[in-house]
Amino acid sequence: MRLADKVALITGAGSGIGRATALLFAEEGARVVVADYSPEGGAETVKQVKAQGGDATFVQVDVTKAAEVEAMVKTAVGVYGQLNILHSNAGIFPIEGPSYEMEEDMWDRILDTNLKGMWLSCKYAIPELIKGEKSTIVTTASMAGIRGRAYRIAYCSSKGGVVMLTKALAMELAPHGVRVNCICPGGVNTPLIRPEGMTEEEFGAREVPRTPIPRVSDPREQAQAVLFLASPESSYINGQAMMVDGGDWAGTTQGIRRAESR
Repeated sequence: MRLADKVALITGAGSGIGRATALLFAEEGARVVVADYSPEGGAETVKQVKAQGGDATFVQVDVTKAAEVEAMVKTAVGVYGQLNILHSNAGIFPIEGPSYEMEEDMWDRILDTNLKGMWLSCKYAIPELIKGEKSTIVTTASMAGIRGRAYRIAYCSSKGGVVMLTKALAMELAPHGVRVNCICPGGVNTPLIRPEGMTEEEFGAREVPRTPIPRVSDPREQAQAVLFLASPESSYINGQAMMVDGGDWAGTTQGIRRAESR
């Protein structure tokens, strides 16, 4: 098992990529701290981990609140005695619209959750991670943190910040033996990304035309990338933003589509 004897703290683990990562980490031998704003979602993740024979503990947290994040880390160490992996994953993806129409509280909510929440999670986890050997941090950024997207100015700004937070921390923590990387998902079939009222099939069909691998990602595929970056298999990878996007960032399928339409 790649994560045997490791303790992993995962924020946003009540659904989507976070839940898939919790399940996969547990399969690989980690004891998992499931942190989420939703007690229902967090409890369900813990239930699924335990059903497959894993060990998990739920902590309710609002990652924008320093006191709650500090308590989250203390709980993780209090329950399991150590902390080896942080998957800082919690985030939101609300509808924004034109930048000049955005209200200030919307900007603040997105940046506080997606960027400040990442920083706070790292801030309180780092002292515990440094105590261990070969500890790792994996953050969840986005394709939107690398490439601009219309009507998503706050989200793009927050995820671009996550990419640079990752790189800066990688430089800072390397002397302490802590590696820091991030994943940049493309389209992922999760409730967070899928528009309200749209079925999984409709969402997948919408995303296919622009993706070289013609489908959206399953959350477990993102979790597998997180596992790689958190495991000894990536021991010489640090400060990287890994695209997990079906080839979307590599180029365009426009030429193929034109040829097929002839």
